[in-house]
Amino acid sequence: MATRKFRKLAALTKIETTYGVDAVPTGAADAMLMTDVAFTPMEGQEVSRDLLLPYLGHQGVELAGLYARLQGSVEIAGAGAAGTAPAYGPLLRACGMAEDEETGVSVSYLPASANEEAASIYFNADGVRHVLLGSRGTWTANLAPNQVPRFRFDMMGLLGTITDAALPTVDVDAFKRPKVASKAQTVMSLFGWTAIAESLALDYGNQVEARFLIGAESMEITDRRSTGTAVVEAKSMATKDWFAIAKARTRGALSLVHGVAAGNIVEFAAPQVEIGRPTQGQTQGILNYSLPLMLCHDTGDDELSIVVR
Repeated sequence: MATRKFRKLAALTKIETTYGVDAVPTGAADAMLMTDVAFTPMEGQEVSRDLLLPYLGHQGVELAGLYARLQGSVEIAGAGAAGTAPAYGPLLRACGMAEDEETGVSVSYLPASANEEAASIYFNADGVRHVLLGSRGTWTANLAPNQVPRFRFDMMGLLGTITDAALPTVDVDAFKRPKVASKAQTVMSLFGWTAIAESLALDYGNQVEARFLIGAESMEITDRRSTGTAVVEAKSMATKDWFAIAKARTRGALSLVHGVAAGNIVEFAAPQVEIGRPTQGQTQGILNYSLPLMLCHDTGDDELSIVVR
């Protein structure tokens, strides 16, 4: 019997038409190109019977509320052509973001507070396939100079079958080669200032609950609080007074555009951002400020958008 190798993995994701009903993703159409993957085959609860007996010892447990969890990173890049959804789009949709396509122009992802979609995920670890149904999750994004920007997805799904199955043949051509974040490829604006930035981290902030009831089982997105952290080079107060902005609870816009060529541009925008308490640090002997960001809504589900064009 051959040994199974850790690096031989395949993850397939397809949006479900009916919640919890297997959408049957395929390697040809639904493969995800991921890195830094962590997979937990069984999460849930251990229920003890806690019997009173005339002797000591372990009595065993019952396993309850079982589900599986997939965490992994995906490179942030465009789709190859303006108006085409990126290959990682199903993961954003399963994190409660609504996809809006403007033909030939762009594809936007906006927060949703109702009717969130869910996905079927097949995770194959060198010949053993785990099926996750009704999967929902959340994401973070990290962009820093001289590094490939990435989403980090954290997905939870109802426990489906676990079976021996050959690794699928995957087509990942829809995933485009990313651009390293840099002055040439990336522009960030915060409160009207074209930032000299060391990094931007965003956290979509979904609260996902594994809900197991009599008659119904599901993964539910029950809350969302989007936040972030921007690390910017410290300038004079005359240039940008982050302390005054934080004290006044003034709101302003955040925009980060990564990529310059049509078909490989991804833009993050948050129109109503509040700054938390700035902290001071340094990198390479140069002062910087770390700015906590609270991404607030204006009139509804509009605190954050991702536009791929």
